[in-house]
Amino acid sequence: MTELAQLSSREKDVLAHFARGLTYSQIGRKLGIAVSTVDTYMRRVRAKTGAVNTAELVRLGLQIDWPRDRPAVG
Repeated sequence: MTELAQLSSREKDVLAHFARGLTYSQIGRKLGIAVSTVDTYMRRVRAKTGAVNTAELVRLGLQIDWPRDRPAVG
């Protein structure tokens, strides 16, 4: 199982935005969720993937097939 296969769709969305340089606040606004929720998703991503630094998170996030065909939020 790949590292990304372990992630939920929402975790992938948050990670993809993060990898493209958005702050937690910007991600929250874009997805319509609280900054604390973004933080929770990122903690889950780290736990599931074993990523220990920003470079690893960005590497993973850039591998996500994104943006996917889904309705825009907001």
